[in-house]
Amino acid sequence: MSYSTRLADHAKKQGRNTRIALVGAGQMGRGFGNQLGHMTGISLSVVIDIDPARIQTVYSDLGISDVVISDDLKVLSDAILAGKHTGTSNSELVSKLPVDVVVEATGVPDIGARVTHSSLLAKKHVAVLNVEMDVTIGPLLHHIAVENGVVYAVCHGDEPVEAKVLVDYARDLNFEIVAAGKGKNNPFEPLSNPDSVKEVAAKKKMNPKMLCSFTDGSKTMTEMVALANTTGLQLSKRGMYGPAATVKTLQDVFALQADGGVLDHPGVVDYCTGDVAPGVFVVVRHNDPYIAHEMSYLSMGPGPYFTLYRPFHLASVEAPITVYRAILDNESSLFAPHLNAEVVCMTKKVLAIGDVIDGIGGYTVRGYADNALDAKSDNLVPIGLIAGAKIIKAIGVGELLTYDHVELKSDSLIVALRKQQDEMGLTYAS
Repeated sequence: MSYSTRLADHAKKQGRNTRIALVGAGQMGRGFGNQLGHMTGISLSVVIDIDPARIQTVYSDLGISDVVISDDLKVLSDAILAGKHTGTSNSELVSKLPVDVVVEATGVPDIGARVTHSSLLAKKHVAVLNVEMDVTIGPLLHHIAVENGVVYAVCHGDEPVEAKVLVDYARDLNFEIVAAGKGKNNPFEPLSNPDSVKEVAAKKKMNPKMLCSFTDGSKTMTEMVALANTTGLQLSKRGMYGPAATVKTLQDVFALQADGGVLDHPGVVDYCTGDVAPGVFVVVRHNDPYIAHEMSYLSMGPGPYFTLYRPFHLASVEAPITVYRAILDNESSLFAPHLNAEVVCMTKKVLAIGDVIDGIGGYTVRGYADNALDAKSDNLVPIGLIAGAKIIKAIGVGELLTYDHVELKSDSLIVALRKQQDEMGLTYAS
């Protein structure tokens, strides 16, 4: 049966819809809320955002005007249990509310860490649209989820999950994975900032910081690191190759160098520019000559490399599938047992002693992908920890930020959780 049919049956058996809390009502959260509100067997019980107007917008999109807005735990809990729609600006309450699944959609690593950590400890499933947090402390969050008998998952709809589906499919068919990745959607402008993209962001009705995280490459680096971590594949190299390619040439571009491609070894994650976006891909080989012949016969190309390609990803529109899987199958759509790769920080401007880092999609640093053990060896700082950090050693443009350059925020939960993850031996593969 389809997930939607099964969820309707599940609601009938338990005598109520599954209750969802949505934290973050920006672009991704609003899209998720809109999609979820049209589904059966599931209810958007509470929307949490610092801006009450955005809470109202999510419900207004669904034609819902009767909303209980409060920061009082009892008022909210009573309303939720009575089947009403609610909202609050206090994200600290979410773990205490009578909901079944928490969807974290802020995109801010430290806020995501607070919401996710407390909700998992409260034995609630958590689905995140916050890959930036996952590539920083995902192994610890998965460990906590398992200990508490719940699911921690990065949501469907983003490229890492959809590319992972293709990787799993290829492995199930006994193909060798040569490369897996995505097409980059936006022009690559590594020194872009919220001001330089402001006009384009307005036309796209986007937050300039979000668009900047796309154009400066941070988002692509983060997504490919998440794909490497969940599949066990390695990055192709520090920063990746990022070659130009088309749908028709993927298998030629992501071949080994000996065969005319860009790769010096197989089993890697990378991205490309060109008409591949907004799709994801896996380039494969098979060592059986007859299977290779079959693939050619089935119009998959002349071989020996073949491309499996999904031409789209639907972002928040297909994210509810992760919620379905958590509720019905107690299954995560994406988690990482440890980190194969890290997203570290490359400077976008000269930073002097006393300067404060503004975080992802800002003016000071951009995300840069690296193999995890190389990042550890070079003492590089994960970008998920960097917001609010103070520069204690000057650094130029285009350089990688080390722990020697910064003083991290002492009251940051994600910094504390990363330290715990490291001390527990969960960060790197043994």
